[in-house]
Amino acid sequence: MSPEKKKPDILQMKLPLKARLSYFDMPIRAKLAIAITLIILLTIIILSYIILSKQKESLYQHTVKMGKTSLNYFVNNARHPLVKESILELNTLINEAASVEGILYALIVDRKGVIKAHTDITMVGKPYQLLEKADSLNKEGDVTYFNYTNGSGSKVLNLSRPVAFKNVDLGMVHVGISLDFIEKQIHKESVFILVLSLFMVVIGIASAVLIGVQFARPISRLVIATKEVGKGNFQYRLDMTSRDEFGDLSNAFNYMTQELWRNSIMQKSFGRYVSPEVVDMIMSHPEESLLKGQRSEATILFSDIRGFTAYSADREPEEVVEALNEYFRIATGFILEYGGYVDKFIGDAVMGVFGVPVFRADHAERAVRAAVAMQKKFNTAGKNGNRLLNKIGIGINSGIIVSGNLGSDIKMEYTVIGDSVNLASRLSSVAGPGEIVISRSVYELTRVIITAEPIAPQKLKGKADLVESFKVTGLSDPPEKQQNRGLL
Repeated sequence: MSPEKKKPDILQMKLPLKARLSYFDMPIRAKLAIAITLIILLTIIILSYIILSKQKESLYQHTVKMGKTSLNYFVNNARHPLVKESILELNTLINEAASVEGILYALIVDRKGVIKAHTDITMVGKPYQLLEKADSLNKEGDVTYFNYTNGSGSKVLNLSRPVAFKNVDLGMVHVGISLDFIEKQIHKESVFILVLSLFMVVIGIASAVLIGVQFARPISRLVIATKEVGKGNFQYRLDMTSRDEFGDLSNAFNYMTQELWRNSIMQKSFGRYVSPEVVDMIMSHPEESLLKGQRSEATILFSDIRGFTAYSADREPEEVVEALNEYFRIATGFILEYGGYVDKFIGDAVMGVFGVPVFRADHAERAVRAAVAMQKKFNTAGKNGNRLLNKIGIGINSGIIVSGNLGSDIKMEYTVIGDSVNLASRLSSVAGPGEIVISRSVYELTRVIITAEPIAPQKLKGKADLVESFKVTGLSDPPEKQQNRGLL
């Protein structure tokens, strides 16, 4: 019997934390419940802190206000008794403070620092001792106040104000107010917030589970659809009519499968064609054998590297491949941009075709414009380090060609053949590095847009007569027309 497969012990594996967590399966509803719970708790904690802090500050300020009111009452009524040194009247006044809730003590001290009246009668006649302040001293006008902790551990607000009569200092009034009720009130609010938090967490978890179920269903359908696509079933479609992100995801998935089907059909039929026009023609009748042999007038472009064998002989293969790929990328890009398609790569040569399978009346002009743009790009890129791009010659010819699918049931290739194709190839061998050589037929079709120099007629392989050719030196129409006519 084969040993039972066990899940790897992640505690013994040296993996990043993210990779370790990936071993633990968790339903999306559980993840949502945890996420929503954490969000709710974090929100409640932050809001509770802010609210309780403000409430605590508000209660403290209210206490200070109440203390000032009591302090002002004692100061206003203590002037005359202090002038007369009437201890009885002063103590009668102070004893009224004992009935006020929250006031722990009140006392009146004369200007010599002797206590004349106190809520604790035993303190009368004794010298007043300054309190050790726990917090910083605050002063508003002639009122000073600070917080401290008394011997029993209670928080106390002490307020003081001098007593004066006709600018003569008579003494000082002190009032102590308990701050413990603030802590009690904050504690009650905290308990209420805790209960409310638990209630909201329960509601949040329930909501998260319901939302998770709603999320899980379309995701499960998407998983099934993805597996179907993985099996090669590009015709599988999702049917989600919801007007939300899942509906958008369904549409995007269906679009993806359609494009995958397009690409699979394109690859089966043409291998590596990238021309949109060719793809559209195949998509119109994907099961039929299209693009049968036919005669057409078209323009063939060949680009070839001069001295490639010598260039590659003393270089590493990786360097040669990288340089070639940049060359193919630039050439392919401009051929497609100007409405042609790349027929094939022949070693270090690129063959581009303009005018088939989609006919374009200005196929010669497009080919010449593509070649000029290509050489400009080669020249720029060559100056930046890829010396291979400075050695490319381009030959262009227009004429009658035969186009269609060639090959067998196993492999089909859409291509063009004919004498016009061969002549374009021969002209590319005539072109020197950075040159564009065109045939007489191309010159006649594009003479209004180019500047060119005639080349002495010469004998080319496969041709009985001398062949006239021209070297293109540039485009004669304005740059804006060149841009506007490039893809028309």
